[in-house]
Amino acid sequence: MTGVDVSKLLRRAGLRPTRQRVALAALLFGNGDRHVTAEILHEEAVKAGERVSLATVYNTLHQFERAGLLREIAIGGQRAYFDTNISNHNHFFVEAEGRLVDIPGSSIRVDGLPEPPEHLEISHIDVVVRLVRK
Repeated sequence: MTGVDVSKLLRRAGLRPTRQRVALAALLFGNGDRHVTAEILHEEAVKAGERVSLATVYNTLHQFERAGLLREIAIGGQRAYFDTNISNHNHFFVEAEGRLVDIPGSSIRVDGLPEPPEHLEISHIDVVVRLVRK
């Protein structure tokens, strides 16, 4: 998403383009797909001269997720990453670095899924493959 008009992106998602939302969206979507935590994005925003609290960053990330702009990936209930690539894909998690890496779309097959309860359907399946150094 390089060269994205983030104000237009936010409006299309039903969000008012406030100064802080625009600044955070520019950091998130201005340079291709990425995986960030709230802490990483907060640090980047502060380095860019943005006066924003960590709580505001968390709230904004969750607003972006609810609007369909991000996907949240929880790793072991300890840390949440936000992915700008909202397509149905899976991840490697490099444990020593705390880093997520996309797995190419057709690399993982999941067979034998149970039938969901009546009136529900499977939206996507998250697979995280944890990696450690040999």
